Order: sequence, then structure tokens, then C-alpha cells
Amino acid sequence: MSIQKLIVLCFFIIPLGGYAQWDDVNITVNKVQGNVYMLEGRGGNIGLFVGEDMTLLIDDQFAPLSEKIKSAVQSVSDNPIHYIVNTHWHGDHTGGNANFAEMGATIVAHENVRTRLSTEQKRPFRNPTPAAPEAAWPDITFDENLQLHLNGESVQLIHVHNAHTDGDVFVYFPESNVLHMGDCFFKDRFPYVDLGSGGSPDGAIKAVETALMITDQNSKIIPGHGALATRDDLVRFKEMWVTMRSRIKDAITNGRSLEDMKAGMLTEGYDGWGDFFISDEKMIEMLFRSYSEGQ
Repeated sequence: MSIQKLIVLCFFIIPLGGYAQWDDVNITVNKVQGNVYMLEGRGGNIGLFVGEDMTLLIDDQFAPLSEKIKSAVQSVSDNPIHYIVNTHWHGDHTGGNANFAEMGATIVAHENVRTRLSTEQKRPFRNPTPAAPEAAWPDITFDENLQLHLNGESVQLIHVHNAHTDGDVFVYFPESNVLHMGDCFFKDRFPYVDLGSGGSPDGAIKAVETALMITDQNSKIIPGHGALATRDDLVRFKEMWVTMRSRIKDAITNGRSLEDMKAGMLTEGYDGWGDFFISDEKMIEMLFRSYSEGQ
């Protein structure tokens, strides 16, 4: 086959594969408790808060899934989506912003989310992420905390500093006793800290400690990725964080190289926590880079 024919074939096959990929995604709706639901599809877990007056969505996955997400919301509420809250700026949580804004939703996020969505982002070992279209930028931003009053309940938006990124927000529903943590929590998985977006392991651990202060044994916790969780799951996640941080710091102090750490048993006790996204080796490398380079 000539190179010209190969290029043409790839041109047609790759887009078709992309469309098929989105067509195969199903959005599932699970009742959490109170007036809060969790939607799963492809990308970060979505939170849904419904009531007689307003509908609020926490994160919105990828743009090609917006109509499916809208249909899933309509299966539990007749109201349109009034608000979108972004837990941080990454595309698997904000990709649908522009679509839902066109449907009339107001986007709310930390001010750093608007900054990052409105400018090109350059992160280590990744291709630059171009600025999102203006329609995807948050309409309402805040610095520390913000409280909304919707459907006769309060919705607390709590900024946690330099954790997964520099714009992370927890969304807490006191009456329903549900906390959405965004990507500051992956259930039974190694976490991802975006060092290039202001994230840090120490900040990530402090964020988990904040969540533990907010929640109790009856709380339900929506992680950024993974199944619906409890406070016991979060305690286990913190223990992993503290253990891994200690192991990496000790290894650095003892002069071990990154290659030696990856070949060792530093993730012992956490079999299955590494996956295709954050493997054992990537977890070790992220902590090594943070503590050896002072990031």
C-alpha cells in the first residue's frame, strides 16, 4: 500500500473509531442519598443534586457525552440543568462546559480553573493543552469558599489548596451528608497529582484530612474516579498516602535512584491500586519528582 493511500485510510478510520468510542459509552445513574446522585460514564464521576427549584451538576466529563448526560439527568428530574460546578480544570471533568453553557447552565468554579481553561496549559511530559473556548470558562469564580442555597438546602464549595491541582474544590451537601471530592480522591487507586498545575502530595494529603474532618461514618463520598465510597475508604486512602510518602522520602534520604525505587517493593501492600492511568511506577515517579526536585 502506498503511503498516500495509508494516510487517507488513517484519516477515515481514526475519526470513525473515535465516534464509535463515544457511542459505546453508557451513563449510569445511582442514587447516593438525600437528593444527590452519582453519574458514571467515561471520565470523572459526576455529582447530581436535584430538587423542585434547581438542578446542579458537579463536573461534566467529555463534550461528546453531553447529550447522554442530559438524558440521564432528565431521568430523575424535569428541571433543566441550572448550575455546573467544576471540581478542577482537567478535560475529563470540564469537557462538557461549553455544551451545557449553551443549554443555559451557569458554570461555577475556583478562580484558578477559569485561569487555566482560558489559557494554554503546558505540563511536563504532555502535549500543551490549548485554551478552552470562552463558552467553557466559569461564569462565577471564588477564591476560598462559596455557599449556594438551592432547593431549600445549602451547598458548600470548599477550596483545598495545591492538592490535585491549584483549583480543587470539594462540594459538600450537609443535609444529604454527601461529599464530592473530585480527583483529590480515587477509591482504592493510586492518586494523580498534577505537579504542573500547582498540585502537591503534601497538599493532597491535607485535602484528605480536610475531608475526614467534614465527614462522619454516615457520609457518602463521591470520588473523582472509582466506586461510591465511605469514610472508611477515605481513611484507607489517607493511610496509603502517608505510607507511600514516608517510603519515598526514606528512599531519597538513603540515596536510592528512581530506577532502583521502581524495581523495589515500595508499593508493597497496595496490590491492585496501580492501573493503566497511574501505575505503581508512575506513583513512585510522581512522589520522587516532588520530593527530590522540591516541587
